Amino acid sequence: MASCPKGTPSTLLHLDAQVMGGQRVTTVVTKDELTEFMQSTILKRQEFDEVPFYLMDLGVVVSLYNHMISNLPMIHPHYAVKCNPEPALLEALAALGSNFDCGSRSEIEAVLLLDVSPDRIIYANPCKPVSHIKYAASVGVNLTTFDSVEELDKIRNWHPKSDLLIRIKSPDDSGAKYPLDSKYGADHHPQEIMPLLKAAEASGLSVVGVSFHVGSEATNFAAFRGAIAAAKAVFDTAARTSNNKMRVLDIGGGFSFTNSNPKLFQEAASIIKEALQAYFPNELLPGSSLKVISEPGRFFAASAFTLYAQIIGKRVRGELREYWINDGKFGSLAWVTCDEAIAKCTPLPFASSFTTSKGLTRTYNSTVFGPTCDAFDEVFTGHKLPELEVNDWLVFSEMGAYTTACGTNFNGYSTVAIPTYVVRSNQTLLAI
Repeated sequence: MASCPKGTPSTLLHLDAQVMGGQRVTTVVTKDELTEFMQSTILKRQEFDEVPFYLMDLGVVVSLYNHMISNLPMIHPHYAVKCNPEPALLEALAALGSNFDCGSRSEIEAVLLLDVSPDRIIYANPCKPVSHIKYAASVGVNLTTFDSVEELDKIRNWHPKSDLLIRIKSPDDSGAKYPLDSKYGADHHPQEIMPLLKAAEASGLSVVGVSFHVGSEATNFAAFRGAIAAAKAVFDTAARTSNNKMRVLDIGGGFSFTNSNPKLFQEAASIIKEALQAYFPNELLPGSSLKVISEPGRFFAASAFTLYAQIIGKRVRGELREYWINDGKFGSLAWVTCDEAIAKCTPLPFASSFTTSKGLTRTYNSTVFGPTCDAFDEVFTGHKLPELEVNDWLVFSEMGAYTTACGTNFNGYSTVAIPTYVVRSNQTLLAI
């Protein structure tokens, strides 16, 4: 089994390009340089529109990619495009060597626009529109997932040359914030697997492996062991009952990296490696045909992006301060809870002159609203903030995962119109 390479010198030179994903890349080395860049950007934004913006740090992306490959060298990551389809991020990951997990025609198109070969894409959606299946066939995306006879019928009719992975449920509860098994996955026991394998074989389709996903933001990483064991059982069932030679194991996603808890990924990686060795010992030997892939999304995206939101309104009610910002619950913060928003938030003075020296700044109970006319659009409440003014900013860290990708155009505030500025720092994630 081949190891997945780290970023090479030529790759890093490519990432030093002046333009990435259509965005100009600014190199910042020190914290002062970053501050100067952000102040300049804010001034430019205020000249023509009160619009939030993102900062994406390529240095973080490189560090995280190499961290993943160092801990799981036997697994080739396929970035989950749905998490954040920012072109600069996709281009950076493609240059580093990542492949891609796409769930729709538009995601496949976005990756192919970067001159990525279609054999670096898995169409990892177990239930696909026929028109999307036809498109995948037309561009040569020849690996996809299924978990039903009905999906096999569509694939047989419109993309019979595609290799297939049978999606199974994870047998154990991963404690995921967003579980997926209620929607996708066959039970791994033979009574459900065998009819699917026989249907595929009768249709002339090639089932080459197994996929699973323990759920997004998992906390019980022992679920990976149970899922890998279940996948091995499906491999064994296929070997006994069909002509399908399985050679791909897709362990999905579910692991993430946050600055507040950087050891979570190492815990997950340790369990995954032990489980692979326990259930696929021969397949992990050099020269084995087994290919193990993953579908990380949050891991690469979350920490690489910072959201800058401008204060566009203020109201004083005694000791309470209420602020309106130009992004909110119908935009980037749709899936961010009140507590998460508070933890991510740092005030950035621009119009005011409050000091952040310890003991010298008075704070007030504060509520922050988004810009729309809906009362649901409340980012957080009950949090202490210094006295802020219109044209100050709130900075939200670790905002790359399921933010712009899940926003809306409600009330005329378009999330997809939020610009992203790309910097390349020398940042190394010291905690890892």
